[in-house]
Amino acid sequence: MGKTKVIAFANNKGGSGKSTTCSNVGYGMAMEGKRVLLVDGDMQMNLTLSFFPEDRALEIAKGKKNLYEALRAEADLTDYVMPTSYTGLDIVPSSTLMSSIEYELFSKWEREQILSRCLEGLVTSEKYDYILIDSPPTLGGWVMNIMCASDFLLIPLEASPWGLFGLANMFNFYGQAKRIAKDIDLLGVVITKADERKNYFKETSKTLSELENVYVFRNYIRVDSAVEWAQDNSMPVLAYKKNSRSAKEYYALAKEIIENADRKKQH
Repeated sequence: MGKTKVIAFANNKGGSGKSTTCSNVGYGMAMEGKRVLLVDGDMQMNLTLSFFPEDRALEIAKGKKNLYEALRAEADLTDYVMPTSYTGLDIVPSSTLMSSIEYELFSKWEREQILSRCLEGLVTSEKYDYILIDSPPTLGGWVMNIMCASDFLLIPLEASPWGLFGLANMFNFYGQAKRIAKDIDLLGVVITKADERKNYFKETSKTLSELENVYVFRNYIRVDSAVEWAQDNSMPVLAYKKNSRSAKEYYALAKEIIENADRKKQH
């Protein structure tokens, strides 16, 4: 198995489809035979809720086997990994207590590197081909931690009138992270919640295509009610309704991400 690749899914704007993209890309990678670990870094726990029903997710959040407890103890994340129902796909679940993580990190030594240290054992063991980290919709010390622990940044971006709002801030923040973690690369931007009938989808695509040195994924994700039904059932849409349009789009995106990450790491 090659070196583990760590990808941060981040956007400071809420509603961009980060958790849904992270869960379905992870599932799609597992379908391709990859060993994948998902890390839920958001207090909203949407990634955790993509794999566990609400009562189980809340039970995990109150217990000792979640990301918040690992970070507080600065512990090896190996001991916090939980299997999902799907082959090749594990998760480090989140907790609602992650809402206070900025405060918890503030007084710690080399605080930007805490997640890196917690992940070190899993990365060096090369047990996983990919570790995908879901971030909260903020820009602060915790998201800086996530970026500093990652090889790549992937930005899901909603095709809506407000989707591009704050993208410049996101790029600036990425630049700050790169000063600390020099090896992080921008993997690209993926358009989500696209409606091809509406002008702002075309406007979003046009604006992104004009950005220099920013890869825009060929595969984008269109609006599809199957995604919401899957979320209602605590499942990735690829598992819930594999023949749906969005399932096919996420699977194609997962393959494109694998291809791009492999190519970038070879250079």
